[in-house]
Amino acid sequence: MKHNYIAGEWVEGGPAAENINPSDTRDVIGLYARASQAQALDAVAAAHAALPKWAASTPQQRADVLDAVGSEIAARKAELADLLAREEGKALTDAAGEVMRAAQIFKFFAGEALRIPGELLASTRPGMSVEITREPVGVVSIITPWNFPIAIPAWKIAPALAYGNTVVFKPAELVPGSAWVLAEILSRAGLPAGAFNLVMGRGRDIGDTLLGDPRVAAVTFTGSEATGRKVAAACVTRPGAMAKFQLEMGGKNPLVVLDDADLDVAVNCAINGAYFSTGQRCTASSRLVVSAGIHDRFVDAMLAKLATLKVGDARRAGTVIGPVVDAQQLEQDLRYVAIGRDEGATLAFGGQALESIDGQPGYYLQPALFTGTSSDMRINREEIFGPVASVIRVHDADEALAVANDTEFGLSAGVCTTSLKMAARFKRELQAGMVMINAPTAGVDAHVPFGGRKGSSHGPREQGRYAAEFYTSVKTTYLQP
Repeated sequence: MKHNYIAGEWVEGGPAAENINPSDTRDVIGLYARASQAQALDAVAAAHAALPKWAASTPQQRADVLDAVGSEIAARKAELADLLAREEGKALTDAAGEVMRAAQIFKFFAGEALRIPGELLASTRPGMSVEITREPVGVVSIITPWNFPIAIPAWKIAPALAYGNTVVFKPAELVPGSAWVLAEILSRAGLPAGAFNLVMGRGRDIGDTLLGDPRVAAVTFTGSEATGRKVAAACVTRPGAMAKFQLEMGGKNPLVVLDDADLDVAVNCAINGAYFSTGQRCTASSRLVVSAGIHDRFVDAMLAKLATLKVGDARRAGTVIGPVVDAQQLEQDLRYVAIGRDEGATLAFGGQALESIDGQPGYYLQPALFTGTSSDMRINREEIFGPVASVIRVHDADEALAVANDTEFGLSAGVCTTSLKMAARFKRELQAGMVMINAPTAGVDAHVPFGGRKGSSHGPREQGRYAAEFYTSVKTTYLQP
């Protein structure tokens, strides 16, 4: 059994949870201990006790720790990618890319630990100077989802530690394996006891502790909008000081294809954005907004391409679409396929569950494409989080822009066009935190800010140099010699 990591020790937890391979539900990857509420309190206490020492560490000490973590992740790429694909269902090539992204994130923040910015200003008062510095926020609770089980923890843990904070990390219960290995690497990286803590298990068992304890100064969360609202409410209404909070809560991302688009580029962007990683990405392009002049050719090309995509075991060579993560997610995807048909959309491709692949029972779903849809349909309003995409036909660029922005979300958006004028217009007017031009809506480099607008995000951006806005507190000091 894999245990929780608290105050520098591996600690036995309560009842174990099985980690099941969605490509083959007969395969139990391992047993992972669920932390109790008391152990969550112990983890917060350990992080609080370790804070003064880690906050006072030198930039070089922090850089060395993070660099070592990044190097070990990269060196174990094949092993970690295999584990990630096995427990989450992401095709092995995608899993390998995610592992390397995690390594790059730790390497990037190793450098940022040496570049923590500050300012020295002249005061309007004679002889006085003003110094502006950044300090650690304090204990940070990190709550991550199941769809990126090593990259999202990396882009939260690495900056938290780089800026001198201590961490209590709760991964999604569905994918504890990658999180546990990351914790094991961190346990040997040279951190003081308690600076990093891992508590696995269900949010309903330990969530209140990670959100409501007054020793927790900040909470960073990625997950559903409904849960994000609960996180925000808990941080605001808890006794004593409110916790700083950062929320990433999904998207209903449009990919606009204009008449002048390169058809091959548009189809590749749509296939990658909508279906890779089994569509289980908050940046997935689930709404394909296509202008009339290219619509029919685009749909025909999409159908031809979808027919070539191999659905299968995530770790098997040639697999492009792995299984969805579990039975609940498969049920949700199938429910939305039924909703789309009931709403009058045409299911042009796929959408059927496959009970097994090559004799392996798993949570397999043929990628689904709807045509003849409208912006008011539920399949175009609500996040499905699976390999399901809809085509919305529009007359021209004006209508395309209006439809693209007709959503309560605003994470990522894309446009395929060969016109610089249109590219500039859509870059300016798309209501999203990230805009991709002739590129898939999913996929952001490790060193650039990640986040959205409207219902997708709340708080400062994640990743890149912008991460300092959440993980540090700004102090202004006046000095009179």
